[in-house]
Amino acid sequence: MANSFAGIELGKRALMNHSMQISTAGHNISNADTEGYSRQRVQIKTADPLYRPDLTREGRPGQVGQGSDIQSVNRLRDELLEQRIVAQGSKETYWETRDKYVLMLEEIYNEPDDISLRTNMDKFWQSWQELSMYPESQAARQAVVTRSESLADSIQERFKSLSGVGALINGDIEASVRQVNNLSKQIAALNEEIVKVKAVGDNPNDLLDRRDLLVEKLSGLVNVTTDDRDSDEFMVHLDGHVLVQGKVARGFDVEAITDNSGYSQVVWADTREKAQISAGSLGSLIELRDVDVRSELQSLNTMTMNFADLVNDVHRNGVGANNVSGLDFFVQRPFVTSTNGNYDRNGDGVDDSSYIFRFTGTNALNPQEKVGLEGVMTFSGKSGNISVPYHATDTIEEIVQRINDSDGEVKAYLDRDSKLVLKATTALAPENPDFVIRHVEDSGLFLAGYSGILAASGEEGAYNFDRANAVTSLNANAEFAVSPVTNPSAYIAVNDAIKGDVLSVAAGYPTRQGTALVGDGRAAVEIASIRNTYVMIGKDRTFDDYFANSVTNIALKGEQAETNYRSQNTIMNDLRGLRDSISGVNIDEELADIIKFQHGYNAAAKFVSVMDQLLDTVINRLGV
Repeated sequence: MANSFAGIELGKRALMNHSMQISTAGHNISNADTEGYSRQRVQIKTADPLYRPDLTREGRPGQVGQGSDIQSVNRLRDELLEQRIVAQGSKETYWETRDKYVLMLEEIYNEPDDISLRTNMDKFWQSWQELSMYPESQAARQAVVTRSESLADSIQERFKSLSGVGALINGDIEASVRQVNNLSKQIAALNEEIVKVKAVGDNPNDLLDRRDLLVEKLSGLVNVTTDDRDSDEFMVHLDGHVLVQGKVARGFDVEAITDNSGYSQVVWADTREKAQISAGSLGSLIELRDVDVRSELQSLNTMTMNFADLVNDVHRNGVGANNVSGLDFFVQRPFVTSTNGNYDRNGDGVDDSSYIFRFTGTNALNPQEKVGLEGVMTFSGKSGNISVPYHATDTIEEIVQRINDSDGEVKAYLDRDSKLVLKATTALAPENPDFVIRHVEDSGLFLAGYSGILAASGEEGAYNFDRANAVTSLNANAEFAVSPVTNPSAYIAVNDAIKGDVLSVAAGYPTRQGTALVGDGRAAVEIASIRNTYVMIGKDRTFDDYFANSVTNIALKGEQAETNYRSQNTIMNDLRGLRDSISGVNIDEELADIIKFQHGYNAAAKFVSVMDQLLDTVINRLGV
């Protein structure tokens, strides 16, 4: 039979078990508002019984129960649900961050009508139209200069605003990298502590909660996944790369981008390779800076560069009321001082590249004329070169349209003298320079002989910018212009010579004697007509198209960001609500459990008291 004192041990275990359950419920209540805490439950099991294998003995056969024992203290957590929250969290923060910064970009374009860039551009065209009507008027010339200065100031202000958002995002990127590194180190330190606790057979519930909370916060910054198949090597992955492995955290670093932007790129701290981060707030920030803000700046620079170039082209050929000609109306700053555009790109002291913005052919072309030639033109594209074919039945206009509709970063149009012009656009790839023609080639004779741009056909006659004096590949009489300094919208301004003497504003064209005729407003008419002429280089055909498309584009991005953020936020709220129903602390439920455990404790105490009385009878009273 069982020992007479076994009942005391059984009661003691019951007291300890109920006391642990009460303490655990109190621990839950005290952490009801603790971020990331999961409620815990004490798992009770029956204690190992006394086993009697001999059924022929005098004692009672079978097992004698020994009460209950604590098996473990577990946290209530759905691991699959947690993995989904981690995976989904990076999407929510991605769109949340994007929504916030796109709103900033929208505010830049939502200028008051009376001082907006669009309004100042309209006033600029109107001033030239008025000058064409009154070419002898000094007041009309003064209006042109004043409104041009206002327009230049508006363009510069927009550039500063867009650059300011880019600088703000860049600062947030650097701060986010520090947060990622800090969280990764904390997770690695917790991994080490968790392994030690598990090694002695305990459940480190509170440590696991803290680690899960840190992983969730990390998922808000970058797109991570976790792997804990090996309890000793809890791992955090980022786009196929290990970010945390056990007690080791890799981390990131930032280094300056060599493009004079002042921005930093995120690299792995150990390998110095560029990190690919596609989601989370950090992924959103990188995309906003390197794609959205860069695109807006490039679009503004494209508009500014071509606007100034086209106005200057007409104005140089015109003559002012003071008989001065050959003046650029807007200031242009060439990227290099070499007249051939030669530049030392790799910094070894020897010119190795040619930075040319524009080619102009030698021959006047009829837009409706069929070329009667076959061939394939090759231009530098967004990623490698692209091919543009032409056929004998194509007209000049159709070939120009085909060039502009292609994915190349070289565009075409016919200038005021009906000569073919090729211009460089901004470059999609950051490693390629903006407004630099990188490659032009023609297997036939359209560019070589017909339009008079290239000196020869085929590969041997191709223009490649990756060598000095590349302009030798052009027709000897072809004109070309050196590429401008980066970000022309930052420095556009009216020529000081014109501001100093408004009579230098060209309204007409010079006579054979080089003087201006009274009442000649042809140059002013031509400049005013640029407004609605298909002269823009890139996706926008006219300057008015630029303003319409820029506002529409940023508004659509804002709408997309807001819609997707709301959608992801709703999904995450549902997932968090489901998690709270499983892991969250319910005060009423915990209080009810405490009352239940208290009754159990009281009953166990009564049991111990009864056993004490029984033993007292056996020990002290049987001999009386």
